[in-house]
Amino acid sequence: MISLQDYLAGGETTISNLLLQNYTVIGLTTNEFMLWLQLYSAHQAGEDFPNLTVIAKNMGHSTENIYKGLNSLVEKGFIQLETAQDEQGRQSDHYDCMPAFEKLSLLKEQQRFQVEEENDLAAQKRMLRSFEQEFGRPLSPIEYQKIGYWVDEDHYSPELIQLALQEAVLNQAYNFKYIETVLQSWEKKNIRSKAQVEEEQRRRKKVLLQKEEKQQSEELPKVSLYNWLERKDPDA
Repeated sequence: MISLQDYLAGGETTISNLLLQNYTVIGLTTNEFMLWLQLYSAHQAGEDFPNLTVIAKNMGHSTENIYKGLNSLVEKGFIQLETAQDEQGRQSDHYDCMPAFEKLSLLKEQQRFQVEEENDLAAQKRMLRSFEQEFGRPLSPIEYQKIGYWVDEDHYSPELIQLALQEAVLNQAYNFKYIETVLQSWEKKNIRSKAQVEEEQRRRKKVLLQKEEKQQSEELPKVSLYNWLERKDPDA
């Protein structure tokens, strides 16, 4: 049984589960990943140019296979062999394992972009259904083209276009010109999200209420302040 002291003396290699779960997705075979892990483990232990013969023994492979695996890692861009020079002018080689993390980062960014693209496409479909439901008919090719222009050229989000549609419906203005005017008005006010639209609606409602209160106050009849209870009887 291994002692706690031996276990601690063996050191540890820390790696994100993201890499463990996605190494095949970014293009590594299992053997290549195990070799990369051996090099990364050596790096964490402070040894950036480990003996490949020792790694071959650890992995149960021939040194020739390890060199082939290393060449494959370099060709695929998961490892870089770099040369550094110290203050005395002596050169030393080391393996840089960071490109593997860069490839993982690129993968996650691509996945995030794909999810956003899929969400945006779903939002566009919901928006188009809302137009057809509110207008009570299928949209014409010209109307589809107009909405596409708002999205692709003016860069209005599907959510913002749908909110402009709701604004038009509330004002019983079932036409694209009114919706475009609403969008342009919001753009001038730098309104780009649902929260900003709702804030603008609250502000407008507050202004209208203040105008109504002022108007009602101005229309109130003037009432005499004469106190009839204190009127003196001229015959007294």
